[in-house]
Amino acid sequence: MKPRIVPTSLLPACALLAALVLASLPSARSADDVKQVTITANDALKFDVTEIVATPGEKIHVMLKNIGTLPKDGMGHDWILLDSEAEANTYAMCALPDRAEGYEPKSQAKHVLASIPLLGPKEVGEITFLAPTKPGKYPYICSCSGHSMAGMKGMLIVK
Repeated sequence: MKPRIVPTSLLPACALLAALVLASLPSARSADDVKQVTITANDALKFDVTEIVATPGEKIHVMLKNIGTLPKDGMGHDWILLDSEAEANTYAMCALPDRAEGYEPKSQAKHVLASIPLLGPKEVGEITFLAPTKPGKYPYICSCSGHSMAGMKGMLIVK
């Protein structure tokens, strides 16, 4: 079989066609293509990051560091990403008496998109997840002992 020779005048057109075909294929994210977010939680009931902006379906890695020094029983911190703003207060209220379950009430589990369990002082937790595909605002809270009601909350904004 003889090799086919393409006239050099057609090479730019072939390259353009190949680029267009590749651009139309769904893009695969590399393992390195992950939004890295580090959030610290402290004894003053604050997250240092209160807003995360993402694109629909973006891969996000959240690391939560409890830099506090007070005991886990009353001043542990978790990170709960919920499916809607409307559910944040309901989740927090249901979590108040749910110490035995790590302040993660099973009755509200269907509203949780991602979570990092309760951390004691100087502990670190991590989670990797995909941002929702629907643009909108998705709250995250610390559900321990009413911490979110004291201001320990933030928002994932998907746009």
